[in-house]
Amino acid sequence: MAGARMTTAALSDRQRSWLRRAGPLLLVVVLVVVPLVFPESVNETIARIGVFAVAVLGLNVVMGYAGQVSLGQIFFLGLGAYVTAYGVSNDWNIVVVFVLACLIPAFVGLLVALAAARLGGLAIAMVTVALPIVGVPLAKRLSEFTGGSQGLSARFGDAPEWSGLYDDQWRLYLVLAIGGAVFLLTRNLVRGKYGRVLGIVKKNENVASSVGISPYRYKVLAFTLASLIGGVSGFLYMLVIQYTSPETMSFGHSIQLLAAMVIGGAASIVGSVLGGAYYVLVPQLTNLVDPSLTALLQGAVLLVVLFVLPGGLASLARPLGRGRRSRARHDPAPLITPSATTKSGSAADTPETERQGHP
Repeated sequence: MAGARMTTAALSDRQRSWLRRAGPLLLVVVLVVVPLVFPESVNETIARIGVFAVAVLGLNVVMGYAGQVSLGQIFFLGLGAYVTAYGVSNDWNIVVVFVLACLIPAFVGLLVALAAARLGGLAIAMVTVALPIVGVPLAKRLSEFTGGSQGLSARFGDAPEWSGLYDDQWRLYLVLAIGGAVFLLTRNLVRGKYGRVLGIVKKNENVASSVGISPYRYKVLAFTLASLIGGVSGFLYMLVIQYTSPETMSFGHSIQLLAAMVIGGAASIVGSVLGGAYYVLVPQLTNLVDPSLTALLQGAVLLVVLFVLPGGLASLARPLGRGRRSRARHDPAPLITPSATTKSGSAADTPETERQGHP
C-alpha cells in the first residue's frame, strides 16, 4: 500500500514536471503555426492585440507591480510611434530606429519619475495625467517632426522575398517575437528579486525603508521600465498600423488602456495579454451592437468585471493553480518509512523475553 502511494506521488511529480516543460513548447508551436493558417484580417487583429498587450504590460509594471498611479502610459506609446515614424521616413537603419524608440521614451520617463516618484496619491496621478494632455498639442506644434495634426505615416516591415511569407504574416511574426521577448524578460524580472522588492514597496513603503530598501529608487526604476516598454509598443504600433497622429496619445486612449489593465488583471502577465485583447476586440464588438452606445457598453463591461471578478479575467486561472499546489502539499505521505521499517524489523526479530527485560 505504501509502495503504491509512493509510486503515485512520484508519477504525479513527473507529470507536473513534464507539463511545465511541454507547456512553453506547445505555446511556441501554436504561435509559429497561427500566422500561417489564419486569413489576413485575423492576422492583423492578432498583431494589434500583441501591440496593446505590450502597452498594458508596461502599465502593469508601474501600477500592478509597483502600486504607483500612472495615467499617462499612452504618451510613451505615442512617443515611441513618433520616433519610429520619423526614423523610417528619414531612412534610418531599422535597428537604430528600434533602439531609439525604446531609449527616448525611457529617458523621458526617467525625467518624469525623478520628479514625480517623491509624490504620492493624487499628486503623482496629476503629473502623469499631464503627459497626454501636454503631448497632444505639443505633437501638433512640432509639425516639422510629427507632421502636425495630419500625423505621420511610415511603411516598413514588408516580408523579404526569401521568407516566402505575406506581409501580414511577416509582421505578425515580428510582433510575436519582439512582444514575446518583452513578456519573457518582464516575467523573469517581476518573479525575481526585483519583483519581490516591488511587492514590499507596494504594500508598505515604511516597512521597505526599515529593511534598507529605497522606495524612491524602485519607483523610479519601475516608471522608467514602464516607459521603455511603452516605447517598444510604440514601435510595434507603427509596424502594424503604419500611421500615427496626435490622437494616438490622447487622454481618452490612456483611460481605455487603464481599463484594459484592470479588466485583464493587475500584477499579472497573463492579464496583460487579456487586457490587450479587451482593448482591441471589445470596441469592435460594441460597434457591431450599436456604434452610438460604444462608450456606454464598454463602461458596462468594466463594471460587470469589477463586481464579478475584482482581480480581473486573469483571476479565473488562479484557483486552478492554488488547487494544484494544495494537492501537491497534501499528497499522502508513505505509511512506512525506511527507518520505521528497520526499527520494526529489529523489534520483530527480538525475542519477547528480551523486550520485557528478561535475560
